[in-house]
Amino acid sequence: MNSITRLKPFGSDLARFDPFWDVDDIFNKFMMRPILREGMEIEPQIKMDVKEADGKYVVNAEIPGVSKDDIHVTVEGNRVSISAEVKQEKETKEGERVIRCERSYGMASRSFTLADEVDQSKVQAKYNNGVLELTLPKKPGSARKEISIS
Repeated sequence: MNSITRLKPFGSDLARFDPFWDVDDIFNKFMMRPILREGMEIEPQIKMDVKEADGKYVVNAEIPGVSKDDIHVTVEGNRVSISAEVKQEKETKEGERVIRCERSYGMASRSFTLADEVDQSKVQAKYNNGVLELTLPKKPGSARKEISIS
């Protein structure tokens, strides 16, 4: 069976049509970003997974091409912020010219709120192979309580 393909007006590649594409992805990719034109720079992004288990949250944030000294993490209560500066290599050799540059450079940041407060004194952070792993233990006594409605 053949797949339906859709035209990507800002790229030369064809993409397969997926009728079950996440609506949030459509909104984020088309509504929240400016229209990209040839030569415009794209801001770097931090993609991440957040998991909850054993009284803690584990965050894996993908931040490739960044030194660990250029990554900053702050935790305030149940709010976590991650920021990083992706630096552009400006070294070019004599007689060399850039034909295409698809990597993005600049500041990237993400902030999110967790359901429970984080014990800031026990937070751990590791950075390896472009992935930042945060272990965020929940603060004792900050368990959620469901309220019954009368």
